[in-house]
Amino acid sequence: MPLKKSQMQKTTLLILFTFSSLCLNAQTDLDSLHGIWKDKTKSDSIRIRAFNDYISEGYIYSKPDTALVLADSLFKFTKKKKNIKGNAMALNLIGYAYYMKGEYVEALENYNKSLATRKEINDKKGIAQSLNNMGIIYRRQGDYIRTLDSYQESLKIYKVLDDKLGAAKLLNNIGNVYGDQGDPQSLEYYKRSLKMYEEIESKDGIVNPLNNLGISYAELQDYPKAHEYYQKVLRISEDIGDNRGVAMTINNLGSLYERQKDYNNALIHYEKCLKIVQEIGHKNGIINSLNNIGRVKSALSEYVSAIENCKESYKMAKKMGSLYLQKEASECLYEAYKNLSYNDKALFYHEQMLAFADSLKTEETVKKLQQMEFSKQVLADSLLQVEIDLKEKMAYQTEVQRKNKSKNLALGAGIFFLLLSGGFYSRWRYVKKSKAIIEKEKDRSENLLLNILPSEIAEELKEKGSADAKDFDMVSILFTDFKGFTQASEKLSAKELIEEINHCFIAFDLICETHGIEKIKTIGDSFMAAGGLPVPSEDSIKKTVLAALEMQSFISNRIIEKDELNEMSFKMRLGIHTGPVVAGIVGVKKFQYDIWGDTVNTASRMESSGEIGKVNISEGTYALLKDDPEFTFESRGKIQAKGKGEMEMYFVETKLK
Repeated sequence: MPLKKSQMQKTTLLILFTFSSLCLNAQTDLDSLHGIWKDKTKSDSIRIRAFNDYISEGYIYSKPDTALVLADSLFKFTKKKKNIKGNAMALNLIGYAYYMKGEYVEALENYNKSLATRKEINDKKGIAQSLNNMGIIYRRQGDYIRTLDSYQESLKIYKVLDDKLGAAKLLNNIGNVYGDQGDPQSLEYYKRSLKMYEEIESKDGIVNPLNNLGISYAELQDYPKAHEYYQKVLRISEDIGDNRGVAMTINNLGSLYERQKDYNNALIHYEKCLKIVQEIGHKNGIINSLNNIGRVKSALSEYVSAIENCKESYKMAKKMGSLYLQKEASECLYEAYKNLSYNDKALFYHEQMLAFADSLKTEETVKKLQQMEFSKQVLADSLLQVEIDLKEKMAYQTEVQRKNKSKNLALGAGIFFLLLSGGFYSRWRYVKKSKAIIEKEKDRSENLLLNILPSEIAEELKEKGSADAKDFDMVSILFTDFKGFTQASEKLSAKELIEEINHCFIAFDLICETHGIEKIKTIGDSFMAAGGLPVPSEDSIKKTVLAALEMQSFISNRIIEKDELNEMSFKMRLGIHTGPVVAGIVGVKKFQYDIWGDTVNTASRMESSGEIGKVNISEGTYALLKDDPEFTFESRGKIQAKGKGEMEMYFVETKLK
């Protein structure tokens, strides 16, 4: 399942390679900077600046943890010396170190403190810098409205200061915000940024808008234009000795060729990129390049070689903990193994790919909702501006009519006003129509979120931006598992295997919905659901058992259907246990609603200790349900359960069977 062209361009290019002005400048003499810091004969301001540069140049990118420790010592020094400007500088540096560690909440907290300190001493350039840094964090968090506000406020200050370098940087950053929304206005900002960088002849800065223009035109499928901008970036990067920029641009060119199905040229560029990133030790770049090479080799039917590249990519991505990179490598391996008819391995990596994709989809859904809110705010601002403009024009026309009683002028002004009102009316209709479209898209995004999370959790997530973990005293956990799945997979193609699993799990989804129990997740060929959360109910145990019996009934009927067609079918074990659990979402990114506790482990043992076609329940579940006249129970006595010892178990059936 190859990536869509737009996905391949954006994710591969924007996420894994970034330009850094520090990487483009000549290496600062760190020993000299440290020597100035240690020289107590020099002024505090000079020492503070030197130590700030020493930390920035020597540690912030390569060893952010060390940078954080050093920045904290700088902060304590500036506080002791009552050097307010240096104190703000140290806070900013601490924020940057947290940013490099990916700890955005802490980064934003320190940037805010730095901003407040700089406002105290009216350090306008420092204020602009802090606002820009805060905008970067907001963008990382997907809060585009605050991002744009911070960037525009920073840009205003740079313009007042006539700081063209700062203004050029902010124009490019604002372009990125619109680019994230797929808004064509991004091109305008990139071009303005490019023009300003050209005016001040800043080679290390000019590559940013040039590269972004290349990516934008690639998205628009204007490949010659994209190629033109990438070549400009490549020449400048080579001229200033920026190996990282050279690697990024060669990667971008490879992606252009891949978009156009020129796989041989794409492979040449990806392999050249790999060589450079290996030389400079850029781990993200290495993983990305290996995966790109594997994907292109699969397209060239070089499947064995593709597997070698993508396996190495998967291994490194797993070690790094990058969900996106693991998903890309899994997709590459799935395609290669599928084409070699290695169905077991193809299935394994397909399941991995789907699991990673589900997590990423959740993150993308939240981002989509934030984008909808951004567009809604932009439209609201547009409507407000229409109203303000109309009122101003009306006031102006009233004043004209009051001062000049001439009939001809009054008539002319009236006609002008009618035309203007017509224009505003047309604009209002356009904005209203656009708003309706955006509301429709927002509804679609919200429905997608509800497919991923329980409705109560989704609402809490939208309102607070997070969802608190909760304790539940009485939850029934249901586990299913197909017996002989590995043997069955050897007799079916990967496509047939996945289609059959999907057919069964879709039926299970509908059964869960019918009985009001919550699907938690699928794990390979296992299905997990729970009754009694996120909203507890008195009949949740009964509903869970009824759902389990219906699932087994579905599988039994499916076996009959498949036998009549002389086709392979799955036989299933199913187990239930009831008890306390903790449920919630862990983390801010790549989250998933899940449950934890010994109840989950025991439920899993009920499944593995069960029998085909039966619903096996624990003694605890039996005790809570035994008096219900709708069910009959068969005691199994004590059964050995892995890691639990001997446990009382029961088979349950409904009398209506």
